[in-house]
Amino acid sequence: MPNAITKFSKFIDRLDEVYKLASCTSVLDSDSTLVRAGANANELIIPKLTMDGLADYSRSSGYVDGDTSFTNETVTFNYDRGRRFSVDNMDNEETAGLAFGRLAAEFVRTKTVPELDAFRFAAYASENDISVKTGNLNSGNDVISALITAQSAMDESEVAAESRVLFITPTLYNAANNVDTTKSKAVIDSFSKVVKVPQSRFYTAIDMADGKSDGEKAGGYKKAAAKYEVTASQPDDWTSNYSNYYTVSDGVYTPVSTSASWESGKYYKKVSEEGKPINFMIIEKSAVLQYPKHTVSKVVTPEENQTNDSWMFFFRAYGLADVYENKRSGIYLHYAD
Repeated sequence: MPNAITKFSKFIDRLDEVYKLASCTSVLDSDSTLVRAGANANELIIPKLTMDGLADYSRSSGYVDGDTSFTNETVTFNYDRGRRFSVDNMDNEETAGLAFGRLAAEFVRTKTVPELDAFRFAAYASENDISVKTGNLNSGNDVISALITAQSAMDESEVAAESRVLFITPTLYNAANNVDTTKSKAVIDSFSKVVKVPQSRFYTAIDMADGKSDGEKAGGYKKAAAKYEVTASQPDDWTSNYSNYYTVSDGVYTPVSTSASWESGKYYKKVSEEGKPINFMIIEKSAVLQYPKHTVSKVVTPEENQTNDSWMFFFRAYGLADVYENKRSGIYLHYAD
């Protein structure tokens, strides 16, 4: 039995390799040596340094004293997802112990990594005070023009150019690449790295299934739907802004089109927008706090399993995707209308 456990441990070690190869966002993973654990298990402490700028030098009195301030920012891990799987003992034995390895690798590649990428992009897109533009990019020239505008905005904000990563859909990347001019190539080559992101992972907001509720048992994620709340009492702006409210029929929300008398429980207010398809994002690497933890927390052998004759495997993805407060200019978002 120890040899079997050793074999499965080797499969587990390979999951990080699968993650790094399949993930679009692993290029942004932060250096864990720059942070330390907080007082609680789900917290990290991030050091922040601020300092005064230059002052006039005096030939008589010399230098003007400046102040530096070293503070710590506490952030909380915001991603914690997991699943439990079982592999029948005979299935595993008949495949020379490969059943789990294939299950785990396929799960990380097709389920964990796409969701983790989607969560990170949505988390960064939802930050306040980042640069945001909207619009449809219908041609390669449109893409090149939008990228030039984005680069110029980041240049004006003095965002480090040498560590900007362009994340872009394959469709728009190919459109830009097909322009095939010196100008277009220079724009694409101006980024430290270009990562093509499938549209299915690239939304401004996502909904993640809890894996337990009706309709969510398959788990995973999808583009976020707009959220609505029923208004129990008449809003102050009902008379002048009734068109900001909705009625619902068979799950479809429709804006109120004509003035009507207020009816309690009939009208709804939108409290969050639906996820929008992202065209591209430019992220300067040091602007984000991205710390992944991937753990298979427990392997239960058939001998230990009191329920059935199978191996039990527990997979958990735990991590953080956040943005430094003073580096939000290091993110530029362009999404479709």
